[in-house]
Amino acid sequence: MSQAPPQLPFSTSSLPPSLASLLLGSLPDYAELHCISNFTFLTGASHPEELIERALALGYRGLALTDEASVAGTARAHHALKTLRERTCEAVERSAARLARMAAGASPDDADDDDEYDDDDNEMWLAAPSSGPGAAAAMADSPAGGAVQPEFLRRHARLLARAEAAEAFRLLIGSRMTLQAGEGKGKGEATGELDLRQRKVSSEVPPEAPSEVPSEVPSGIRLILLAQDREGFGNLCELITLGRRRADKGSYQLYQHDISDPAAEEAHLRGMPHCLALLLPDYCADPDTLRAQAQWCRAVFGERVWIALELLQEHADALHRERLEAVAADTGVPLVATGAVQMHVRSRKPLADVLTAIRLGQPLGACGMALAPNAERHLRMRQRLSRLYPREALAQTVRIAQACDFSLDALRYEYPEELVPKGHTPSSYLRQETLAGAALRYPDGIPQSVRQRLEDEFALIEEKGYEHFFLTVYDIVRFARGKGILCQGRGSAANSVVCYCLYITEVSPEQTNLLFGRFISRERDEPPDIDVDFEHQRREEVIQYIYEQYGRHRAALAATLITYRARSALRDVGRALGIDPGVVEQVVKGQAWWESGHTFVERIARYGLDPDSPAVRQWASLVAQLRGFPRHLSQHVGGFVIARDKLSRLVPIENAAMEKRSVIQWDKDDLESLGLLKVDVLALGMLTAIRRALAMIPNPNPAHPQLPCRMEDIPQDDEDTYDMLCKADTVGVFQVESRAQQSMLPRLQPRRYYDLVVEVAIVRPGPIQGGMIHPYLKRREMVRRTGKLPTYHNEVIRRVLGRTLGVPIFQEQVMQLAIDAAGFTPGQADQLRRSMAAWRRKGDLKRHQDALIKALTRNGYPEAFAQAICKQIEGFGEYGFPESHAASFAKLVYVSAWIKCHHPAAFLCALLNSQPMGFYSPSQLVQDARRHRVRSLPPDVTVSGWESVLENDAVRLGLNRVKGMREAAALRIERARLERPFASVEDLVLRAGLDRHDIDVLAAADALRSLAGHRRQARWQARAAAVQAAHRDLLHSAPPAEGALALPAPKLGQELVDDYASLGLSLKAHPLTLLRRRLAGMGYATARDLARLPNGRRVRACGIVTVRQRPGTASGTIFSSIEDETGSVNVILWPDLVERQRKEVLGAALLGVVGTWQRQGEVRHLIAKELVDLSPLLGRLVAGSRDFH
Repeated sequence: MSQAPPQLPFSTSSLPPSLASLLLGSLPDYAELHCISNFTFLTGASHPEELIERALALGYRGLALTDEASVAGTARAHHALKTLRERTCEAVERSAARLARMAAGASPDDADDDDEYDDDDNEMWLAAPSSGPGAAAAMADSPAGGAVQPEFLRRHARLLARAEAAEAFRLLIGSRMTLQAGEGKGKGEATGELDLRQRKVSSEVPPEAPSEVPSEVPSGIRLILLAQDREGFGNLCELITLGRRRADKGSYQLYQHDISDPAAEEAHLRGMPHCLALLLPDYCADPDTLRAQAQWCRAVFGERVWIALELLQEHADALHRERLEAVAADTGVPLVATGAVQMHVRSRKPLADVLTAIRLGQPLGACGMALAPNAERHLRMRQRLSRLYPREALAQTVRIAQACDFSLDALRYEYPEELVPKGHTPSSYLRQETLAGAALRYPDGIPQSVRQRLEDEFALIEEKGYEHFFLTVYDIVRFARGKGILCQGRGSAANSVVCYCLYITEVSPEQTNLLFGRFISRERDEPPDIDVDFEHQRREEVIQYIYEQYGRHRAALAATLITYRARSALRDVGRALGIDPGVVEQVVKGQAWWESGHTFVERIARYGLDPDSPAVRQWASLVAQLRGFPRHLSQHVGGFVIARDKLSRLVPIENAAMEKRSVIQWDKDDLESLGLLKVDVLALGMLTAIRRALAMIPNPNPAHPQLPCRMEDIPQDDEDTYDMLCKADTVGVFQVESRAQQSMLPRLQPRRYYDLVVEVAIVRPGPIQGGMIHPYLKRREMVRRTGKLPTYHNEVIRRVLGRTLGVPIFQEQVMQLAIDAAGFTPGQADQLRRSMAAWRRKGDLKRHQDALIKALTRNGYPEAFAQAICKQIEGFGEYGFPESHAASFAKLVYVSAWIKCHHPAAFLCALLNSQPMGFYSPSQLVQDARRHRVRSLPPDVTVSGWESVLENDAVRLGLNRVKGMREAAALRIERARLERPFASVEDLVLRAGLDRHDIDVLAAADALRSLAGHRRQARWQARAAAVQAAHRDLLHSAPPAEGALALPAPKLGQELVDDYASLGLSLKAHPLTLLRRRLAGMGYATARDLARLPNGRRVRACGIVTVRQRPGTASGTIFSSIEDETGSVNVILWPDLVERQRKEVLGAALLGVVGTWQRQGEVRHLIAKELVDLSPLLGRLVAGSRDFH
């Protein structure tokens, strides 16, 4: 696909030669062909976006992004270039409109429209090439003629020049790599001569590679490969995949024979057709090695190879240039100028050095020659390049750039097709399966409204060509359901009746009035997004099915980019600068996750450092630069890319850290920007817990009580369940167990399913920022108190906002309002929705808002109403939930709440067996269950299995709760116990084949009490039994053992310490039970005592910190929970207190709080005024909190 620039919507001409000379001098055209970004991890010191913008500013004709065996940064560079082009074109259009207004008589101030794209950026002006667009002609062509002030004409001309430069700029896609020498490959020699100066770079399909296999170069070969077209990009991706899949995560292994030997693993990559090659010679290589490398390249690539001449102002530049010129003359491989670029500006040199030190794991002072001797590895001014390089070497760069005619826009996703059986088209098969599912969903007959929605969706799906996509997701879900794996689609897919009938989602859009345009629209040229949650403990079965069904060459997970945050940047930069490791760790521990990296300077004096010292200032500066830098690629939580053919020709694939996993080199944002399909196969712990709980309880459905209980058998609108929710008794309940949700439930008082939909969505940054919570709650309270519904401007508003009492809470409501009240098309409404989600990042919401305001006022709505709607829209930029998402989650809220309400023991057992998941630790779950009269029994080798089980009305903890216990040993215990009960610890050790480690951890967990008595006695017998088992043959003739030694039982305090150390919880007592007398003497009340107090009372409370939360919308406020033996207390910590007592806020395990008790109905919390760290009272008994979960 060509990158030839489209015709601009304005006329331009050439600059007068005198003006060009004056402004730019006699500058050569140049394209940088060797440039790495920070996606060459811990080497490149600039983001791809920075490199693109800087190259344009310097007037480059193109830039090749050539990260090491990677194209991970190319999507961002591509998007950055497209964005720059759009911005410059829009700036020109606005400028032309301004000139027209001025020509019509408007003053400059009145004509000014606050152009956000400042044309006074001197560097960007350099983007005008010497043969570029014309200022003089622009002045002549402008609508103002002589009536417009010259400064505005000159400004317009500069914008024209910048726009043409951006349109003509080429982004080349390539990669740098090292080819090692291999063994046992064919040999041959390169022959032939080539005229360096007359040679033209061909963009046509290259000839076949030479038949002979060239001799390998023992020292290895460093290359840059550039894709000429779509075929070349596919070859490049395949080669990178080959090297990455051979090696562990983060590395690659490529050999010279991979692209030179016809018998190689991927023979079609021989000679790398449709790619151009640049040999990167070692600066210190001897002439013979250089000649051998060039001859090998000439033999492999023919005329598609150049030698990179890199002159970086080092001491041997002249000698290096002489050598390469001689090699070029001898081998016929021409020279081309490149810059070995690692950063966009020279000021990034200190950061580049720090990255080198981090990569080597050494302080800067020990890196020596590994550090670059100067800052020349940046994008340099063309004047400087013209003084350093031969003009012909510079000219070659532009010829190469022009020969590379590939853009990522050429990529087209092709869906898997094998799911369609013979005799069907994709449309007919999708229709058949959907209607079959509809018959099951609607056993009494499919309603006409549903049939009409199905037909509408079928038509749009067929028009957009998405049938294979739906069938692919359907195939995955069908497999999971066939294996008994709970799953449920969510997100925008819940807007689709087709998805509902295919059992991809569980919410009927027809019942909840969801908006299909949120999922698919005619105007949006990208695939829909379907997220499906699976049980987290069984999702791997689904993932491996996908690999088996489609093959690893066609399916892989999307990447997730792991970036530096404040703490990791502080630690790595501090070590690189050689700062005392103890001080670095203190600073890191004192840095809260929400703070930027430079804030530590304000507190640095506490650690014995001068905040004004150059070293500390440099530390802060480098941390600020490093934050947000890529650290490495990880795997997405479940986003799968599945292709019809080889996925590795679309994007490189590499090994993940997890066994049997592979990932592509682009993340979800890259895929979205390129319009590529991703199917989200996500993990949800609550689905695991629900499936486990349902297996333990009787079926409540009277129609078939003998069948296993299913989610659909649970009765709807259960009063007891809603009573429990209204009291915020929701520890362990899906989505409504957080501090914020527990505070909202008593205020919202949910009594039906749709109330839960609102509850899930309203405690989100979007509704909070949009100011929607208080108006909604006030109207809800008014309706509850008076029975009167709000009045609406008209029926349209009532139909759209009536279900949320006139307050827009969901994105779909704003979209529907735009369609019904403002006359937007579904596609325009979807663009408005997308701008909501990205307005802080992209800043393009205003134009959509302006259009909405104009349309609403034109249709008779008051401007104040339109402005209020737009204000609320901005709130959705902070992660407002779509209604479809909330509707899907609300079902799980209700099901999990019903189980907790009616079967609390099964609920606890299921949660314990589903760990890790949820908001609360197992200790907190057990404490909460105890308050609901659920008994928990300790692990015991005579009855416990690996997992926890119901034992009558109690929960018997499984051996998996024992820290250090191995599942294989637990299973051996179970098998041996089935034969006959254990008679003693020795019998257990011998028959279950336990080693010293196994028996020690069981004794430490008090799991041998039935066989050996208390913990001390058990430990003694366990060690004796382990010794006897290990030396059975030696002890066979020994005298009989003496009777068991009677040891004193440990005290309760020691038992609690040992319980927490081995189980992470204790069933004997709450830790504060032992401290209650002492705490009471210090004036601390219990949670039970506080609950009885009136509003406004000054109180003192103390508890183990179980939760710390700092929502992004809370302006620095932290919400915490402290727990004692009688319950929990919610604590609010205002920002000034957080800053004043940050050590206590962040570090205390046992926290004393002095403050004001606030109570309003069922909403109770403690406003903290002073904090006391009482952690020393716990000794070794420290329970971990769920911080900022």
